[in-house]
Amino acid sequence: MPELPEVETVRAGLAPAMEGYRLTHVETRRGDLRIPFPQDFVARTQGRKITRLYRRAKYLLADLDSGETLVIHLGMSGRMSVYSHGKRRKLGNYVYDMAPDGAGTGKHDHVVFETDAPARIVFNDHRRFGLMALVDTKTLEQDKLFRAIGVEPLSEDFNTAYLARALDGKKTPIKSALLDQRTIAGLGNIYVCEALFRSHISPKKLAGAISREKLAPLVAAIKKVLKDAIAAGGSTLRDHAQATGDPGNFQHHFLVYDREGLPCKRTCKGTVKRFVQAGRSTFYCPKCQS
Repeated sequence: MPELPEVETVRAGLAPAMEGYRLTHVETRRGDLRIPFPQDFVARTQGRKITRLYRRAKYLLADLDSGETLVIHLGMSGRMSVYSHGKRRKLGNYVYDMAPDGAGTGKHDHVVFETDAPARIVFNDHRRFGLMALVDTKTLEQDKLFRAIGVEPLSEDFNTAYLARALDGKKTPIKSALLDQRTIAGLGNIYVCEALFRSHISPKKLAGAISREKLAPLVAAIKKVLKDAIAAGGSTLRDHAQATGDPGNFQHHFLVYDREGLPCKRTCKGTVKRFVQAGRSTFYCPKCQS
């Protein structure tokens, strides 16, 4: 599933074609994705201006001038591709120069948005694990999708003091604690493995037993790995693609994730190990992560 950097990369690609523009045409090709589309979805979105496009956790959010927010979750395999119509207006490096013949008419192209940028945005999802919803903008944080989501890791609110409070007394492994979306929003398996490696912390260590001295480097490592991944366009392991259709590049910079059996990239002469933790693969170096 796309994690925070992948979703942020998609948001950046969509912004030149959506933010500040009006949805001139909306088309759904089926009645549902992971859940049914909201009642009167087309009527409630078509003709509306997107006043703000942003990300919360692993969700894309588009505030509409109607007072509602369009919520998009990519799920396991969702992609959003942006095409401009002709060359009348250049939209930036994240969009194709023109919409090729048949863009938006594929078997798994489930939603098509047209904007007055002008641009065409196509949502493709062959597994249909994604979702689209409409919620009241003023009460969005109280909606069932968001009310239990924790702090954004790239915000100033995520700091050593916050993490110390969040982990205090926890008897779960640190990796599991960091993956808990109620604690930190948007973190996933890849970037937690990478951040723990960068901060020399074993993923097996109990969250509540980590000293405060180690929490500051951990916070810094989480912020840095996320920023590095965003700069690289996210990680492409299977389905993620930027709004251009191009894959992300951060997978070429993994220090520990998906490197089972390979030498540690530090000078410790250790070997990267993998084990299953809460149903997910954990990668770490047992020699330099303690």
